[in-house]
Amino acid sequence: MASDDLDRCLNRLFGLRRFGIRLGLGTIRTLLGRLGDPQRRYETIHIAGTNGKGSVAAGIAAVLRCAGYRVGLYTSPHLVRFNERIQVDGAPLGDGEILALYRRVERALPALSREPTFFEFATAMAFDAFARAGVEWAVIETGMGGRLDATNVLTPRLAVVTNVSLEHREYLGKTLAQIAAEKAGIVKRGRPVVTGIRQASAWEVLCRTAARRAAPVYRLGRDFRVRRAGAGRFDYRGIRHRFRGLQAGLAGEHQIVNAALVAAACELLMPRAGRITEESLRAGLAATRWPGRLEQACARPLVLLDGAHNLDASRALARHLKEAFPGRPLTLVVGILDDKPYGAMLRHLAPLAARVIATRAATPRALPAETIAAAASRLAPRVDVRPTVAEALQEALRTVPEEGLVLVAGSLYVVGEAKAALEGSLVQPG
Repeated sequence: MASDDLDRCLNRLFGLRRFGIRLGLGTIRTLLGRLGDPQRRYETIHIAGTNGKGSVAAGIAAVLRCAGYRVGLYTSPHLVRFNERIQVDGAPLGDGEILALYRRVERALPALSREPTFFEFATAMAFDAFARAGVEWAVIETGMGGRLDATNVLTPRLAVVTNVSLEHREYLGKTLAQIAAEKAGIVKRGRPVVTGIRQASAWEVLCRTAARRAAPVYRLGRDFRVRRAGAGRFDYRGIRHRFRGLQAGLAGEHQIVNAALVAAACELLMPRAGRITEESLRAGLAATRWPGRLEQACARPLVLLDGAHNLDASRALARHLKEAFPGRPLTLVVGILDDKPYGAMLRHLAPLAARVIATRAATPRALPAETIAAAASRLAPRVDVRPTVAEALQEALRTVPEEGLVLVAGSLYVVGEAKAALEGSLVQPG
């Protein structure tokens, strides 16, 4: 296979972004129908929410793999390469597989009344990939919202709504209740729902939706609980089981909540996925890895990568920094997208830094680095600007004290470009 064939196909695929975001299910249903409705050939778990979707998806997939199942995992965005979005048994698809999938979906396009969006095309590729790979279970993360998200053609065995915050208000609604209604759209008749929703208005919406669809709802803090034991360990008092001394594989106290959602989901899957045991749950939680979420990319100097791409995520990151690295000189490399509350995000992170290096990812959605620097200058003792993520990271590595810490945060686009720079690889559009 010539690499330029793959490059041409991916360039055409990324070019579909010119159509923007079009929420709706008609196009994806037609596309999948032309492919033989591959999504009906395996069991699925569907995950929506503002934060933690990827971590929970990775955790459930890890538990299922440890239980001996063949598992597909579909997430977004990717950090460095498109292939990361579609995984089978923990490994991204190879270039040849991506090219073959692209061509299969491309052949189905004449049946459509309009061009698919990038996400619709990618979702069709993923669902077809899992059928062709013979997966038994597929864990599917929504792209945006839920009700009209292209992934919402599934009838999942179980749904997870991790949490709800104000996001994508131009598409999902102006209030928490409106956004919760969109995310609750993944709930299917008679199928259980696991959630970590805290806000009363969002919880009420989820409950109403579930009641209309006769779907039982299990809520963290009511139906299952955790007791933190430090260093990522926790005791779990669940829906039917109790497990002591579980270990979360992902760093950060906020990941205990995500691990609890994984445990609850796997409890509810046990009658259908009979190979899940306490041992596979323990092993899967401990083995969960998710790039770009408090990922240690380098040890000397210590470099952490964390998307922290919205207000709640930046708040959780700041809390972790205070607990895990008190007094350690911090250089913050930060870039933020233009639809995010960058001022509020910086108020959590910039005061912890000895130096902020503002930058801009290579996407039209990114805020100018100068805008970020102006806001950070009121919060940190030193603020600089570098035009690209690679240059910002290089400057941080050149000047960080030996005992210091470099943190790359604010956007998964920025994290992806930093990761590519550290690995010496070419980053594809995120």
